[in-house]
Amino acid sequence: MFNNIIFDWSGTLVDDLGPVLEATNAVLSRYGVAPLDREGFRRRFRLPYREFYAEVLPAVPLEELEDHFRLAFAAAITQVTVLPHAREKLDWCAASGIRVFVLTSMDAATFREQLEQFGFGHYFEATYAGVLDKREVIHQILQTHGLDPAETAFVGDMTHDIETARHGGISSVAVLTGYQHSEVLAAVRPDLTVPDLKVLRELLGRRRKNRRNREETSDRPGDTIEIRRLQLVTHIGVPEAERACAQTLWATIRMAPAAGFRELEDNLARTVDYHQAALEIERLATARPRHLIETLAVEIAEFLLGQYPLAWVAVTLEKKILPQTECVAVHVERHRRS
Repeated sequence: MFNNIIFDWSGTLVDDLGPVLEATNAVLSRYGVAPLDREGFRRRFRLPYREFYAEVLPAVPLEELEDHFRLAFAAAITQVTVLPHAREKLDWCAASGIRVFVLTSMDAATFREQLEQFGFGHYFEATYAGVLDKREVIHQILQTHGLDPAETAFVGDMTHDIETARHGGISSVAVLTGYQHSEVLAAVRPDLTVPDLKVLRELLGRRRKNRRNREETSDRPGDTIEIRRLQLVTHIGVPEAERACAQTLWATIRMAPAAGFRELEDNLARTVDYHQAALEIERLATARPRHLIETLAVEIAEFLLGQYPLAWVAVTLEKKILPQTECVAVHVERHRRS
């Protein structure tokens, strides 16, 4: 789970592709190079941007190009805006106690102006701007702030961000809201790819909730009840012909009572009547035909959680269907919501 997130800026938290394209074309036209359209720019531009300019304007010093770019960016017609879900993501990080940072190649003065303009400054523990090659400072950031690489992710929209994360030994998250296309990002194999920061927020929220459930469960005694390979006769299968004939499945159910065995005080009402549970599972299996054993596994798990005082339940269903295999099995786990 991530307790620290380093964000890229352009294309990740703010949308500045429009003015960057305007400014880039202004620089290219100054030296007689044909302008790029939006898609052409997205496919050619890369970080460190000195490599991009070395390709399109190899004879011009980078410092000279940077001066022209800054003037053209300031005069651009298209406005820089906050990307959808960025502010909500930062609010979620603050509420969740996640430490957040920025690492960006954007000109430091321009970055500070945008940081103040959008009111984002209070979110970040530290920011690093004007960094041409982010790989050169990622270890410094981790060491300066005492960030555990195993608990840290870099979120960005370009292959250089993914490469920087890998160089630093941290997790990489690619967002598809910025400069590079999904197939370009996929080529460098990020650990996680999301369409936008809303999806990332929801995904990390579920992971944190699941971790809390596991931690709460681990605090309880490890006492479990197990029903092994209960035979269930039911009509199941995707083809209609398969569902027409009754089949035998085998169910293994592990259940953890909400209280440890010592706390049951030899009282059946405080635990699971496994004989009754087996009968009810058999009735559930025969109640109606189904296409998927996955569906039946979920129904069994949710039924048991609703019927008995359990902390969690795990259900494994086995089906003999494929040749040259012992069985096909699915496994689901459900925890009681606190």
